[in-house]
Amino acid sequence: MADSDGETDESLAALAAADRAAFELLLRRHYDRIHGLAWQLTGSRADADDIAQDVCCTLAEKIGSFRGEAKFTTWLTGITFNACSDFRRRRRSFGTMIDRLGVLAGLASPPDGRDAYDAIWVKSAIARLKPALRDTVALVVGQQLTHAEAAEMLGIAENTVAWRMHEVRRILSRG
Repeated sequence: MADSDGETDESLAALAAADRAAFELLLRRHYDRIHGLAWQLTGSRADADDIAQDVCCTLAEKIGSFRGEAKFTTWLTGITFNACSDFRRRRRSFGTMIDRLGVLAGLASPPDGRDAYDAIWVKSAIARLKPALRDTVALVVGQQLTHAEAAEMLGIAENTVAWRMHEVRRILSRG
């Protein structure tokens, strides 16, 4: 992707390991993509904020490893997807139960109204989807990756991505 400055993501990524301005431009260009995917996968703006911050820090560490074998946006989506997966693994821990109990007991505030509205919308559309289907939808629909790119990121066959997308349409069309 070339911006008004004429630099492609790939050329900026090559410069970004040693050039702070190039790195900053990449972050400005793609922060909304990072945050948006995190929000799609978590359903929470607060969690997306945390994940996006973590991805920005990770990107600073990993930018030198970008080799241009895939589009920069695909590579960045992989980093963000992995950060979300790690976050969800951590969330399954005992801490989640404590957070919920805190809200129920009145010791903590529930999410703000906008998060609640967005969470309801997201849940209504994908509540019945298994995590594997939800992840596939987030990559193919939310991030507009090809089936091949999503398959590579998920570590599955391209035909499996196609089957999952068919399955999602079937489930959602039932109601």
